Amino acid sequence: MPSINIHEAKTHLSRFVEEAASGREIVIARAGKPVARLVALEPAGSAPRELGLGRGQFKIPADFDHRDQTSVEAMFYGADGGADHGPGPAPDRERV
Repeated sequence: MPSINIHEAKTHLSRFVEEAASGREIVIARAGKPVARLVALEPAGSAPRELGLGRGQFKIPADFDHRDQTSVEAMFYGADGGADHGPGPAPDRERV
């Protein structure tokens, strides 16, 4: 396992990172004493996720897709449902 000094590591960091990524272990030394090791990381998340881990832990109401539909429509179209005017902004509001 080769040892390099800190100055050399700073000067040629990209090269040493490439070497570490290819599987080589590099020891960085200060005044001839090892202080750090540069190694490749293992790939994260390489295993596929298991589906259905939360099955049975949550209850979704039957009306979930239409819950509070009246109040949501009122927020978009106004309390009257937008029946008194055609497309475009409501008459009492200015365009920004």
